[in-house]
Amino acid sequence: MEVLREHSAMRSEGRCAMRGSCGPKSMFGKPLPCPYDGPPSEDDVDRDLLTTLCGAEYSQGPTCCTTNQLETLRDNLGIAENLISSCPACRNNFRQFWCSFTCSPNQASYLNVTATQTSSTGDTAVKSVDFLVSEQFGKGFYDSCKDIKMGATNGYAMDLLGGGAKDYHAFLKFMGDEKDMGSPFQINFPSTSPPEYSPLNVTARNCYDNDLGSRCTCIDCLDVCEKLPDIPPPNAQPTCQVGLVSCLTFVLLLAYGLAVLSFALGYGLQVTLRRRREKSYERVALATDSASERVASPRTHARGLVGASSLAQYLDGEDSTGTQSESRRLGRGASLLDPIETVQPRHYRLNTILRRGFYRLGLFAATNPWLNFALVFAVFGLLNLGWKRFEVETDPVRLWVAPDSESKLQKEFFDEQFGPFYRVEQVFVTAVGSTGGSSPTDKPPVLSWDHLKFWADVEDDIRNLQSKPHGYTLSDVCLKPAGPDGFCVVQSIMAWFGNDLSSYDPDTWQDRLENCAETPVNCLPDFQQPLAPQMVLGSVPEDEDGMKEYSKARAFVVTYVVPDSLDKAEQAKAMEWEYALRDYLQNLSERAPKEAGLEIAWSTGISLEEEINKSTNTDIKIVVLSYVAMFFYVALTLGNGAATRDEEGLWACLVQWVTNFPKLFGQPSASSTLSLDSRLAPTFLPRLPRALFVGSKFTLGLFGIALVILSVSSSVGLFSALGVKVTLIIAEVIPFLVLAVGVDNVFILVHELDRQNLLHGPNAGPGAGAPAWAYGDAYSYGHTTPMSPTTQQSRTRSGFDSQERETEHEHDREVSLDAGSTPQYLSAEERVARTLAKMGPSILLSTVTETTAFALGALVPMPAVRNFALYAAGSVFLNAVLQVTVFVSALVVDLRRVEASRVDCFPCVRLPPRIALLEGPPSGGGLSFLARFIRKRYAPFLLKPVVKGIVLLSFGGILVASIISIQHIRLGFDQRLAFPSESYLIPYFDSVDTYLDIGPPVYFVVHDVDVTHRPGQQELCGRFTTCEARSVANVLEAERKREEVSYISQPAASWIDDFFNWLDPLKDRCCRVRKANHDIFCDSGEPPRRCQVCYEDHEPAWNITMNGLPEGEEFMMYLRQWLISPTSEDCPLAGKASFGTALALSEDRKTVTASHFRTFHKPLKSQADLINAHAAARRIADDLSAATGASVFPYSLHYVFFDQFAHIVAITEQILGLGLAAVLLVTALLLGSWRTGTIVTGVVALTVVTVMGVMGVWGIDLNAISLVNLVISLGIAVEFCAHVARAFMSAGSGLPVDHPAGQKERDERMWIALVDVGPSVLSGITFTKLIGMCVLALTRSKFLEIYYFRMWLTLIISGALHGLVLLPVVLSLAGGSGFPQQEADEEWMSHAIRNDYEYTPFLADDDSAVSD
Repeated sequence: MEVLREHSAMRSEGRCAMRGSCGPKSMFGKPLPCPYDGPPSEDDVDRDLLTTLCGAEYSQGPTCCTTNQLETLRDNLGIAENLISSCPACRNNFRQFWCSFTCSPNQASYLNVTATQTSSTGDTAVKSVDFLVSEQFGKGFYDSCKDIKMGATNGYAMDLLGGGAKDYHAFLKFMGDEKDMGSPFQINFPSTSPPEYSPLNVTARNCYDNDLGSRCTCIDCLDVCEKLPDIPPPNAQPTCQVGLVSCLTFVLLLAYGLAVLSFALGYGLQVTLRRRREKSYERVALATDSASERVASPRTHARGLVGASSLAQYLDGEDSTGTQSESRRLGRGASLLDPIETVQPRHYRLNTILRRGFYRLGLFAATNPWLNFALVFAVFGLLNLGWKRFEVETDPVRLWVAPDSESKLQKEFFDEQFGPFYRVEQVFVTAVGSTGGSSPTDKPPVLSWDHLKFWADVEDDIRNLQSKPHGYTLSDVCLKPAGPDGFCVVQSIMAWFGNDLSSYDPDTWQDRLENCAETPVNCLPDFQQPLAPQMVLGSVPEDEDGMKEYSKARAFVVTYVVPDSLDKAEQAKAMEWEYALRDYLQNLSERAPKEAGLEIAWSTGISLEEEINKSTNTDIKIVVLSYVAMFFYVALTLGNGAATRDEEGLWACLVQWVTNFPKLFGQPSASSTLSLDSRLAPTFLPRLPRALFVGSKFTLGLFGIALVILSVSSSVGLFSALGVKVTLIIAEVIPFLVLAVGVDNVFILVHELDRQNLLHGPNAGPGAGAPAWAYGDAYSYGHTTPMSPTTQQSRTRSGFDSQERETEHEHDREVSLDAGSTPQYLSAEERVARTLAKMGPSILLSTVTETTAFALGALVPMPAVRNFALYAAGSVFLNAVLQVTVFVSALVVDLRRVEASRVDCFPCVRLPPRIALLEGPPSGGGLSFLARFIRKRYAPFLLKPVVKGIVLLSFGGILVASIISIQHIRLGFDQRLAFPSESYLIPYFDSVDTYLDIGPPVYFVVHDVDVTHRPGQQELCGRFTTCEARSVANVLEAERKREEVSYISQPAASWIDDFFNWLDPLKDRCCRVRKANHDIFCDSGEPPRRCQVCYEDHEPAWNITMNGLPEGEEFMMYLRQWLISPTSEDCPLAGKASFGTALALSEDRKTVTASHFRTFHKPLKSQADLINAHAAARRIADDLSAATGASVFPYSLHYVFFDQFAHIVAITEQILGLGLAAVLLVTALLLGSWRTGTIVTGVVALTVVTVMGVMGVWGIDLNAISLVNLVISLGIAVEFCAHVARAFMSAGSGLPVDHPAGQKERDERMWIALVDVGPSVLSGITFTKLIGMCVLALTRSKFLEIYYFRMWLTLIISGALHGLVLLPVVLSLAGGSGFPQQEADEEWMSHAIRNDYEYTPFLADDDSAVSD
């Protein structure tokens, strides 16, 4: 090798530095130029070729090149111009640059040969040169080429032409580096010029210049593009801000502050005015009493009860007046009733009809329990026959995507026209952290020589992996762009090393990796597509200068691309190999940490469906424990409210036993020996209460839960028969839901039956028609005491039968029995019938509203959610049917067991009767501790005026906070939650979020456009001067430039531009036909002497105005050939590899049915990114459809799952709005008051709003699952409110709302309602659900924790607070006029009077303590 010295004198023009060819470096290399220090010459120059390549300026005069050099230049320019010919400025600058380098007669003024070498022919050839280029020309040259797109790779021509250069220095360096696919000798570009040299400084063409030799289209030149108007990003937050908060938040806070102030002032004024009115009214009432003062009947000692209104109609006029007179002395809690309104209370006809209907149903079920069992179970048995058609849906798309979803239909269209999207087998490889369990962001660098060697062996194993039983390998199933004989697409870091590390060692591998990462085109894999570093490396750090340190990447990514197919046989073939790959990777994930210190996160084509189909409940023990906890609570709590006489509880018995036990070892005292109370006698074993054995309702609770299971089973049978498939979520959640929803009806029925037993059971107080011995033992009636003489007449003298005997014109008048003559003792059947008569309408109210609310969930188009809603609605409805039929029969059977003193669970065992004590009324009034607490403490406290104000203000604050929080609810559903907690896909998706630096591909599919004619072509193309300004290609390029709005980051692959450029006659290696027959195309191997370019003699000629481009049948002829022409280095524009699947032709292959333009999203790291990317693509497609008239839609693999979020907010508003309308209609109709119905609906709405507010702060996203939970929240919120509201309406005296005493009357009605059903709502609804939810808190499943534990816990607490705190307050302030109950209420009041009960909420004095 010889190193040449630079001349010290100024290099003169008209001299050469090299000329001629001196042979290649090796036998198969490219020819090298000869060093030549002499004048240019006109010898051995093909002037025509020179003029063709370098322009008219070389048409005459001497040059520094020969014909051999020109031929080499022609070949090299041809390869480059396949990439850059679409932009004339770049193409002409490129030719100017290399023609100046090769042929300029002034070559020596900017070119210096710095070293020579001996070629394979023995001649001295150039080894390296310095090429001096001015900054002005270098920068202009680079700028004209930097934006030229390479559609086939969704990249840039600069990626191949300049190695992805970011400035002109890197661009020139890449072209000058010696390499097999580039320059055969080294060309250096010094940044400074020696004084004796003059750098090449010609004027570079700009892509935006107007002359035809320069101007490029928008796709390849940003400066000529029309800028799109600014638009906000998808789902952008409101821009209206006041300081740090949104305008809405500011307005709400301001309004709430004003409301608090106004409420305080207004409430104070209202209280003052009301007191004045009441004093005026009391003076009028006092004057009336003074004029007609009489002695009241002893029966009027009712302490001013609201219920006295219904009793008063059976008293004479004097008694009525006496009742009114007596009420004056009762203090604030008394009702001041008008005599006329008291005698003529309001009634609601529908209420009467419902009570009659439920009474008849209850009487039948109680009288004929076994017949009822047989009939109902027969019907439900028939429903369960539907299990024969039982099917479980497992396909994720059919589970989570609506059948008529736009994205689903578009996916099906895409799959049918272009084939399904690829099946991706992907592995993320990371190093084991120092702690062995570091998070993805804290992983150490993964690349090392040992790790590469280990992974090279892994990839060899995978390439040779054989499936069972057919023995398929990767080569049998992989994607091969070049055809069946080509190579598989395996995107791996090993491809940069040629899948062989034998040529590298611990000292050289890092240099190779860095070089390949910086210029991927220098390291093409065997499938000949450059691998950008973001495709194979993850989480690459940067140094202080912002340069990527690729060798310190924390992860590398390996992707095997397997084509999918609609052909089931081909699909099964791929799936069989994937099962083998899954097993191999599963084993590798276990051994890699130990063998190589590597961890892998991976997914295969079968993984998603396989993992979703696994039971999402990995914590089956927790769920079962939750069920068991609720079951035991229900079973053990049901018997607590049973009416007993002096029966002590278990705890009291144990305390008494511990107290008396020492007496066994002491001297017996006289008093103890004479004691008549056996409970004081010491015993070795504690005397357990009889209620523990007889009064327990464990079996009844078990039966109620069995009915829940039966209702779910029957619902499954019914809907299976109707073709509605089951999903796994149904099996997990619906029994839980139905148990939580249905168990409160069980509590309400049992508690009401306990009250009926207290009034009319064997332990009821003696009345006019019942002798004193009717006070027999609570559990021994019918076996140890004579039967009450009223037994035989009890069924025929009920108020319902008397009403039935009324004539049609008497229906407006209610007939009831006199309280004094009503029989105190009623049979078990009558008591059960009255229980259902009273509580049946409440059950109907809650059931209808819940079923309606759940059924509205079926409006959600997602099948998994719709099916869940249908099954839930069916289960709740069927469970209610079972409760008012079968459970009623079970009640009477259990009641008979209790009164026969038979042991629960062991009815064959009968305890001996106890001696009945005659003196003293029953203690405790049959009220449980919870009921006594509500009666004495909670209700009086809640109904104080000051407390009401505080409650309203507090819930107003909760409402404001909830609305503010709702603004921060996010849309989305983290797919990781759909997998079992131990699924290997969870770390895989974690790795995707952390390491993958490239977004998913997106296809803009165009159909309903005729591309065989010029208008249709112009609507699609972008690289020709007559293309529409708003064509598909131009708009996609313009959208790419605003990535933050469009979420598109890569150039689009425009098939029509590449196709037309393939026809360019200057690309003589692309489209060729036989010279002898132009209808026959030449393949790539045929010699030039037999072929010519397609458009060589075409008239009109090919040009960028599209004037000469093919149309009609000629278009289709060339297109069909283009689609099968192999993509190669000689002709990268050929369509087989790049666009072979981008067009769908008709069956006769004469028209284009559809085509797509492929591009890529930017990296999508969150649910918000995925949703926004889908929304942005939708917007772009809609804009394209409007601009071009063609039908355009976007398709990406994840769109089908995210289509719901385009409509989820509107669907939520629609369903909740319809649900609230249904609640309003049902409650107003069944309660008989639009005022009360509106209040209940408002409280239900506030409950749902509160739940939504908590969603915003507890990380619960809005999606189809949470939407169904909101619908469930609406239904269960009704459960908390319905019973209280109905009890409030049923305790009415008929006073009009604006009556002066209306406020006190409403307070008393609400007090009665809280005492009546409050314990059932708390114990039956709130506590049952809380127990189940608290156990569910132990789950490790994030899905159950977020969407069930968090949401339902919020619902339970919110529902209980709104139903038992806010609703009573609002009803007591503004509730509608009530409708008094008849028989049952009169008897309760008369019973209370006989036993001197304090039944007013505001007289909690010392004298009333005995009533507790």
